[in-house]
Amino acid sequence: MSHENEKEQAGRAAAQLVHDRQIVGLGTGSTAYFAVIALGERVQAGLKITGIPTSIATGELATKLGIPLTTLEQNPVIDVVIDGADEIDPHLNLIKGGGGAHLREKVIAQASRKMIVIADSTKVVEYLGRFPLPVEVIDFARPVVERKIASLGASIKQRTRKDGSPYITDNGNPILDCAFGKIVDPPALAATLSAIAGVVEHGLFINLATIALVGKGNSLEEISARP
Repeated sequence: MSHENEKEQAGRAAAQLVHDRQIVGLGTGSTAYFAVIALGERVQAGLKITGIPTSIATGELATKLGIPLTTLEQNPVIDVVIDGADEIDPHLNLIKGGGGAHLREKVIAQASRKMIVIADSTKVVEYLGRFPLPVEVIDFARPVVERKIASLGASIKQRTRKDGSPYITDNGNPILDCAFGKIVDPPALAATLSAIAGVVEHGLFINLATIALVGKGNSLEEISARP
């Protein structure tokens, strides 16, 4: 089974875990796309939910599919969020932000009673860090933040679009993609990055995921956090 099929399998399985009358966080990215599509199909079949999207693109997709939307101002507590990840370790620590939406994704995750992570089999790793860690920064502080992160041992590239222009998030900020290599202590690195003035948010998600549903060939694996 291709990785795209694994993503779809995980996304559709997660969508089946959503119940009537729930407030649902709608993730961003190539795997979350399949979950939103499946939720749209369930809404058309009679499921009554209200979504809170983690990006402008996801909000547009949900609207197109007929999923009613709300805001955090109206619903600051979310029942469940379904979202993808760029890497998942055995403790359910995550790297997210390949799609540039990790700030809003983390806000929604922290507001949720349950976070279901969905992924294909390539995203499960023993240690985080093979995928560069996205760090959203205030542009004014970017040169200083780059130096501080480089002093932690990372090589850094500012994210750009295909035309070479700087990538700018929905929040109006650039992203630094920071290659640390093996991240032995994700919670410690998360705390260090959060303490740097000018860092808006980083893509380390610590103690937020409840379960992960991972497509593996023709089967689906459910992963709970290792103690």
